[in-house]
Amino acid sequence: MRILLIGGTGNISSYVTALAVERGHEVTVLNRGRSTLPDGVRGLVGDAGDAASIEAAIGDETFDAVANFRSFSPRQAADDVRIFAGRTAQYLYVSSASAYQKPIAQLPIVESTPLRNPFWQYSRDKIASEDLLVAAYRDSGFPVTIVRPSHTYGPSLIPLEGGWTTLQRILEGRPIVVHGDGTSWWTLTHSRDFAAAFVGLLGNPHALGQAVHITSDESLTWDQIARLLGSALGREPEIVHVASDVIAREIPQLGDGLVGDKAHSVLFDNTRIKQLVPGWVATTPFVDGAREVAAWYLAEPARRRVDGDLDEAFDRLIERFS
Repeated sequence: MRILLIGGTGNISSYVTALAVERGHEVTVLNRGRSTLPDGVRGLVGDAGDAASIEAAIGDETFDAVANFRSFSPRQAADDVRIFAGRTAQYLYVSSASAYQKPIAQLPIVESTPLRNPFWQYSRDKIASEDLLVAAYRDSGFPVTIVRPSHTYGPSLIPLEGGWTTLQRILEGRPIVVHGDGTSWWTLTHSRDFAAAFVGLLGNPHALGQAVHITSDESLTWDQIARLLGSALGREPEIVHVASDVIAREIPQLGDGLVGDKAHSVLFDNTRIKQLVPGWVATTPFVDGAREVAAWYLAEPARRRVDGDLDEAFDRLIERFS
C-alpha cells in the first residue's frame, strides 16, 4: 500500500514507520524535515499544523492510507477532512485514551466508554476532533479510523513523572515523589507493541468508522512502575507519596496530565483491536521495557539531563510529606 504518515519520527510513530516499511508498504513521511528517516522511506517537508503546507507538500498525490500523529485540534481535523476526502481509502486519526471519562465510572474501559475530560484541554481537543471526524464519516463516508493510545513508551521515554530527573534521584539514593498512595492501576504499552497493532489496521476495511484503543493487557501500580525502573538501575527507590492535586499546585507543568489522566486507575478491554488484528497481543512486559529505558539512558551521558527547578520542587514536596 501507499501510506502517508504525518509525523512518523516520534515516540510512537517511528516504530510504525519502521514496521510499515518492513511489511513491504511504500511509506512517505511528512514532517518538518528535521529528523533522519529510515532507509526506504520517502520524506516530504511540511508542517502538520498548517493546511497550506500539507497541501503544497503532497501536491495531487493519493494514498491507500493516511495516518496523522500530529493532529491536536478540531481545526486540524477539519483541514484533514477537506484535504484527504477522495484522496485516501483510509484516514487514521491518532487520538488519546485520556479522552475517556474522568473520573471513570466503570472498568474495564471499552471503546463505548463516554468521552469526557474536564481536567485536561489536550483531551478535550481530541474529543472535539473525534466528534468532527465521526460526523464526516456519517455525513459523507469520510473513511476514518480513530485510534486511542494510552501511555505508550519507548527506550527514550521514561513513564514516570519527572523523567530522568526522577531516575537520577533513584541512582543517588534520594527519595522520589509518586502521586496518590501509589496503588492506583495504570497501563503501559511499548511503542513496538502499539505499532504491530496499528500497522495491522492499515487498509483494514473492518476498521473504517471504528474507534479502537491499543494498549497492553498488563496492569501495574505506580509504586510497581517506580520499583521496576529502580530495579533496572540497580537501586531500590525510596518513595514519598503526595496527593495528585498537591503536586499539580506545586509543579503546574505536571498538573494537567496528572490530574486529567494518571491519577485515575485504568484497565482496558482490548477485545476490539484483537478482533480487527487477529493474533495481535502486546508482548513486552514492563519489566523488560524498564531495562530498555535504563540501558538507553545509561549508554550515553548526554541523555541524562536533570531539570534543576523540577528537582528542587521535588525536594520541597518531600520535605513536607516524607
